[in-house]
Amino acid sequence: MLKYKENFEQTKEYFRAFWKKEVIDRPLIAVSCPKDPASPVWPAPYMAGSADGKYLEALQRQEEYFAGMDYSAGEAIPTFECSFGPDQFAAFLGAKLEIKAGTSWVHPCLESFEGFHAQLDRSENSVYTRLLQFISVAADYAKGKFLINTPDLHSNMDALSAMRSPEELCVDLMLDEENVLSALEQVRKLYPVVIEDVIRAGKFEQTGMIGWAPTYCEGKFATVQCDFSCMIGPAMARKFVIPAIREEAAYLDHCVYHYDGKEALGHLDDVLAIKEIDVIQWVPGDGNPRSIQWMDLLHKIQAAGKGLWIYDWTVDEIKEHFKELKPEGLIFQVSAKDRKEAEGLVSYVKKHM
Repeated sequence: MLKYKENFEQTKEYFRAFWKKEVIDRPLIAVSCPKDPASPVWPAPYMAGSADGKYLEALQRQEEYFAGMDYSAGEAIPTFECSFGPDQFAAFLGAKLEIKAGTSWVHPCLESFEGFHAQLDRSENSVYTRLLQFISVAADYAKGKFLINTPDLHSNMDALSAMRSPEELCVDLMLDEENVLSALEQVRKLYPVVIEDVIRAGKFEQTGMIGWAPTYCEGKFATVQCDFSCMIGPAMARKFVIPAIREEAAYLDHCVYHYDGKEALGHLDDVLAIKEIDVIQWVPGDGNPRSIQWMDLLHKIQAAGKGLWIYDWTVDEIKEHFKELKPEGLIFQVSAKDRKEAEGLVSYVKKHM
């Protein structure tokens, strides 16, 4: 049991079935709501505590948020993400990280990949050392109350893109393929090292793992992705991206693939062919129709044996359209206005299965 998720043991049962593509009585619904809609409490800002090292202050603020929320209706789990932003993997390798106004980025730091040597910067005040410290502090603070997220790791080609710049990396793929492949091989070897360090820091072997994807796993779990893939065609992706994604997914016990943007759809069949990927999150991208308007694509993903994480449907849309998708491996993430609406959604879906 968790203080802010008293039915956590029941939730574990639903996730065990979820990963097996089994259905207990409905698809999973990660629904949360404020206890008092008239007096909402806001969570700690993204990357809170990262820039100034005020880890406990960020955790205390987040706990105040959890205390004002209700997670009892479905499978939503209160979690806190220790993060230095999406380019943090590149910063682990020594790229200079800038944090400002709730976001972060790294400065491209490589003139080429010739002679590149990938090494985690474990110096005293490095981003990597501070992240592991943050996770360790958070794990101790959260024990018995809420969970800590697996960090958002833009590894593989995303890390190379951040260190070199997307434009220069695209040129390198055509003119310097051998050195790019060598650099990528080195970065790929560090992925399990990072995951194991994170597991030790967060004591995840005791709690299980969850990421910014709301899918809980009692083994090794992370969200995998390669946003850089939208910059290249299928042939290049098969050489540089797909093997790295397959390797990361195979290392984990379970994973969600964050599929970001229609520009990357040329790789869909190759991504779906990676048997180790359990679940797909389809993100259409800014300015495009929401995922509910991509039903043919969602059906194709499910037909390939993958689960779906649907994050952008409303309560009413879930009620109206959930039966258009297979319940196996399906999870909806949604906010409700109050406990009545949250419980009503779960009851409705269960009744109309």
